[in-house]
Amino acid sequence: MTKEELREAFFKQYGAGEEPVYVFSPGRVNLIGEHTDYNGGHVFPCALTIGTYFAARKRADRKVRFFSGNYPQAGTVERTLDSLDYEKSKGFTNYPMGMIWAYGVRYGLHADAGMDVYLWGNIPSASGLSSSASVEVGMGKVLNLLFGWDIPNQEIALCGQYSENNYNGVNCGIMDQFAIAMGKKDNAIFLDTATLEYEYAPIALSGMKIVIACTNKKRGLADSKYNERRTECETALAELQKVIDVNALGDLDEETFEANKDAIKDPVRVKRARHAVYENRRTVRAVELLKGGDVAGFGRLMNDSHVSLRDDYEVTGIELDTLVEEAWKISGVVGSRMTGAGFGGCTVSIVEDGAVDRFIEEVGKNYEAKIGYAASFYVVEIGDGTREY
Repeated sequence: MTKEELREAFFKQYGAGEEPVYVFSPGRVNLIGEHTDYNGGHVFPCALTIGTYFAARKRADRKVRFFSGNYPQAGTVERTLDSLDYEKSKGFTNYPMGMIWAYGVRYGLHADAGMDVYLWGNIPSASGLSSSASVEVGMGKVLNLLFGWDIPNQEIALCGQYSENNYNGVNCGIMDQFAIAMGKKDNAIFLDTATLEYEYAPIALSGMKIVIACTNKKRGLADSKYNERRTECETALAELQKVIDVNALGDLDEETFEANKDAIKDPVRVKRARHAVYENRRTVRAVELLKGGDVAGFGRLMNDSHVSLRDDYEVTGIELDTLVEEAWKISGVVGSRMTGAGFGGCTVSIVEDGAVDRFIEEVGKNYEAKIGYAASFYVVEIGDGTREY
């Protein structure tokens, strides 16, 4: 969406008046390192060039009005600064309202005027490419611009996570918001979620593309088994802490885990913890391989990641498994895995240029034949983080 199109849509919805502020907030994809972020491990996400567009301006009263160009049938959803409570019936507006709430709780920054907000996004719905975090971080930037606040992008990311955890009730880690806030064109972010130390790693995929395949299976994180997995890992960590000095599963290497796993009293929790430990080490090795130019080795670790998510963490399901298994059959696919929380959502694949069309055609055909409805495919580029538009 061009800025002029965004401007026109805003004025059509809210009428003439003061010029609004404009923000773009990307989606993200995680190349490797899944369900490690809340276990104190490493992740390797990148921001995309698709995302959420905002136009917003202050009002003279305390009303906060939202309109989504993606859901025009919902009309204008009205909230108020006098009641910042979560309201399930208000749908997507709980993500931006959660940021207004979190700015007050975390920083003592309270909006002194209502606002009109127009949103439109081209992140596929329920895709696992983090449309919710895109809205949260984007709204943080909107608040900065409207009220002259100076919360830096990394802190906006933490605020977005705080809001999602405590306002919207999803115990997500920091990865999504961090990648969206701190993204850099043509780079992924190698992030230690325990310390928030990070470095940018150039993604030099000469002769290759990143292809996202969306299952089009509807899912919601809050009512999925996401929170259950987090609890299982926390319990496993507490059991391990009775026998070894460890702060997070991400602190362990494979050998230490194997030597002490009998402290975990449930075989299911052993599997969950094993994934968290092994996936973290995989991510560290994968980034080393990529820095050394070994894209094929990186791809093999992507494949191993999916197997672990399928067998030990059990967050894939027939839709994601079908997309990945069909991808593995295609000559020219360097690596393929589920990405995001799972339970639907998307896969990410590295595909040689000459195989992209065949990949989309054959994986798409075989997926629809097995699942009964079509997948969607997106050849994506790596872009910058949330910014004024």
